[in-house]
Amino acid sequence: MTFTVAGTRILITGAAMGMGRLYAERAVAEGAETIILWDINKEALSDTTKALRVHADNTQEIVPMLVDIGQRTAIEKAAANVMENHGGVDIIINNAGVVRGTYFWEHENERDTEFIMKINALAPMFITHEFLSGMISGMRPSRIVNIASAAGTLSNPKMSVYASSKWALIGWSDSVRLELKQQGHDNVKVTTVCPSYIATGMFEGVKGPLMTPIMQPEYVVNRVWHAMTAGKPMLMLPWTVHLSKVLKGILPQSWFDAIAGNVFGVYNTMDKFTGRK
Repeated sequence: MTFTVAGTRILITGAAMGMGRLYAERAVAEGAETIILWDINKEALSDTTKALRVHADNTQEIVPMLVDIGQRTAIEKAAANVMENHGGVDIIINNAGVVRGTYFWEHENERDTEFIMKINALAPMFITHEFLSGMISGMRPSRIVNIASAAGTLSNPKMSVYASSKWALIGWSDSVRLELKQQGHDNVKVTTVCPSYIATGMFEGVKGPLMTPIMQPEYVVNRVWHAMTAGKPMLMLPWTVHLSKVLKGILPQSWFDAIAGNVFGVYNTMDKFTGRK
């Protein structure tokens, strides 16, 4: 049966701006019944909610929620609210993410390393855990989309903690996909997304590697959306992410480093990183 977003309940993290807002706009356009927006930015969340309600029809509910997903207890409290008031969700888009573009020894343990791991790796696990049992028992066609990164497949200077958080996310996400399949819970499909750099401002100042242009958000959202509805296990963007994965698997490390660093310029992409101001 073809999966459709129409009539579903969808939860999006980091929903107030950037890619998260675009996913929310797509959900409204495709007729989702309930669009639940989790974000920590009160002003941006308010602006996005108002804009979405302009385009939503009278059968659609836009639900903004201020949630600090870096705190497990905040996730549990917000999830309980969603369960009580909406009976759960059919789609989760674990979109929220943070980055620090600096050498590992320049990271502070709490401000940087712990924070990145909480938002990028632990939060998607905690959020999904709150709703997954209901998805399974409800037997409704459901989707979980985990926005990882090409950085989770490839080591890169000035991305050590960010890369490790996305590495963890990829391993967890695809393992859950296999667990669901193994246990016959075919109504729940997991899609792991591994994009290279996207022009959202989060990676302002970076330079895309050879043959790997910085992608436009609308293009990525469209590709993710189609992968989600199709229940595609893994989406890597662009095609050079696949290429790097293959080369890394077959070449000696010194050869791969020479090609990735000297030919494709991967290891210098973060040299002029400034990030979102």
